[in-house]
Amino acid sequence: MGMTIAEKILAAHSGHDHVVPGQLIECATDLVLCHEITTPAALRMLEERGMDRVFDPSKIVAVPDHSVPAMNIKAAKMYQKLKSWVKEKGIEHFYDVGRGGIAHVVLENTGLIKPGQTLVSGDSHTCNAGALGCFATGVGSTDLAGAIYAGKVWFKVPETMLIRVTGQMQPGVTPKDLVLEVIKRIGADGANYLVMEWVGDTIDRLDMEGRFTLTNMAIEAGGKTGIVAVDDTTRAFLTERGVTPDQYTEYTSDPDAQYKVVIDLDASAVEPTVAYPHIPSNGRVAGSDRIAVTHAYVGSCTNGRIGDLREVARIMKGRKVAEGVQMIVVPATQAIWKQAAQEGLLEIFVDAGASVSYPSCGACLGMHSGVLGPDDVCISSSNRNFVGRMGDPSAQIYLASPATVAASAVTGFISDPRAYNEGGEAAD
Repeated sequence: MGMTIAEKILAAHSGHDHVVPGQLIECATDLVLCHEITTPAALRMLEERGMDRVFDPSKIVAVPDHSVPAMNIKAAKMYQKLKSWVKEKGIEHFYDVGRGGIAHVVLENTGLIKPGQTLVSGDSHTCNAGALGCFATGVGSTDLAGAIYAGKVWFKVPETMLIRVTGQMQPGVTPKDLVLEVIKRIGADGANYLVMEWVGDTIDRLDMEGRFTLTNMAIEAGGKTGIVAVDDTTRAFLTERGVTPDQYTEYTSDPDAQYKVVIDLDASAVEPTVAYPHIPSNGRVAGSDRIAVTHAYVGSCTNGRIGDLREVARIMKGRKVAEGVQMIVVPATQAIWKQAAQEGLLEIFVDAGASVSYPSCGACLGMHSGVLGPDDVCISSSNRNFVGRMGDPSAQIYLASPATVAASAVTGFISDPRAYNEGGEAAD
């Protein structure tokens, strides 16, 4: 019996020729990603047990991103803990405030994580990196401590869900809409502990930004990770970041690989989708209801990349944020912020009446930089809309593509972005 991409990677990292779903393995980790929220707890576990060491300082990537710059004393202490640990242990890859941004987006652009590798982090959206053909997943602080100490993690080999997407997407439809449509179909636990493997001619045509959006949201369906096989698009992305083919291993799923379930999706039938409160699977077509919004948020590790900002700027150019709406735009990294500035995108946002913030996780998880108040209604390009996710429990969060967020910010209510053609003018 053949193996999937994920199974091949896990077999190679556990000393097995072959693994099967359900098998317990001790898996070597090529890279451990750390940020200032979950890492301090893992470090305390190690310190309390006299196990205060790092298995390999060259295989740790540290990026403070959740509550930076610190908004209170507690956040400042967590940041200090991470930074002092980095210095003490000689961690080679540290992307400090002002030099980094959101950890997942920073990492994908460093060239440090490569196809065929394993990556763990104390953050559920670590699955983001799976778009590069690697096995990347979030773990709890205990497993994170083990990975930091020994460079190994225990896994139960997951089964795989094959998601085959074919056809041409309509203008105005984005990868965010594809993944929201899939989650709507299978449910928020429809991929529980499964690998979500994306294939099909639609996926082949997507750029890396779009693929990262797909794999980033695997966890919103309960997935262990998302993954896309390496192709010419992946190779070109890596080459631009100084990574050569001899530095990584490409894996493809065997023709006789076994899948738990196969999902077929016609991309041409997908419409701009909005996940209504309070779960990512509660998807409906954008503009189905006239819902007034008080906040519009563009950012997060899901949709804060330069392509996302360009699309938002295309719609916002020459227009204004609707009266009564607070719009916040958060470029995912310093590099993206700088590029957006050079392209004039930030000026478009400011002229439209939006606030441009510094690169961080920001309000995505309700910590700072735009936290929602009682009864606020937010249309957001982030990944979660659980009760209290972005602030007050009474706030309503609607998840959508950056294009849908921009269109909604202009009108003041949740709107279909297809009303705006490629020329930037509203269609008749």
